[in-house]
Amino acid sequence: MSKKNKKIEVKGLQITVVSQSKDDYISLTDIARFKDDKRTDYIIQNWIRTRNTIEFLGIWERLNNPDFNPIEFEGFRNSAGLNSFVLTSKQWITKTKAIGLVAKAGRYGGTYAHQDIAFEFGMWISAEFKIYLVKEFQRLKEIESKELDWNFKRTLTKINYRIHTDAIKENLIPKNLSKQQVSFVYANEADVLNVALFGKTSKQWRDENPNEKGNIRDYANISQLVCLSNLENLNAVFINEAYEQSKRLEKLNQIAIQQMKILVEDNSTKKLKK
Repeated sequence: MSKKNKKIEVKGLQITVVSQSKDDYISLTDIARFKDDKRTDYIIQNWIRTRNTIEFLGIWERLNNPDFNPIEFEGFRNSAGLNSFVLTSKQWITKTKAIGLVAKAGRYGGTYAHQDIAFEFGMWISAEFKIYLVKEFQRLKEIESKELDWNFKRTLTKINYRIHTDAIKENLIPKNLSKQQVSFVYANEADVLNVALFGKTSKQWRDENPNEKGNIRDYANISQLVCLSNLENLNAVFINEAYEQSKRLEKLNQIAIQQMKILVEDNSTKKLKK
């Protein structure tokens, strides 16, 4: 189980969500506290021993787990409904080699379930509880999606950055410059691209948006970021060919206008945005 733990609040309860591979697992132990905060294991056992739950878990495992043990599953299903039948999550996991449930020890210990199964458990607890659980989980995923988009934009702006900076270092930075002078030259060249594409320097944008996080490129759309990556390549070529900065800026601006007209209508760019 991944150590990346997140929390959502459902009906006043803090519910732990952990990531494993590409899936999210939700704490059934936390959910069970809605019924009885002192006997969560008992609540989960009562749920897992029912025939409906066993059949649901069996179907889920068959669809998602090639190592699932159907013989043990049949044994549990045949015993379901008997007064003497007892089943714990650990027994289910061990006997059937299930992956939909996870028994976790330690600080965030307890029984966790894949989101599909956790929603089913939430319904067994309360229909109202399930609705709030799904709503809060979706809100969490929306926040994560925004963070992913932020990181994606940051990464995309760095494409071809090494080519760009190497060209600047070889052609624009004389020997024996101080680190501060070198930084000034790099910032100046970055603003050549900013002005060519956005019509303003990074400082001008910050002065206009004092309350915004990040910089002008963090708020660019996908088409602008693709164009920016192209401009970095072209600027490196122009620098190597010893174009004056003013001429490069004019040329880059013309290219930016041409490319943006194409990119905003290009279907591939629209798919990338989605």
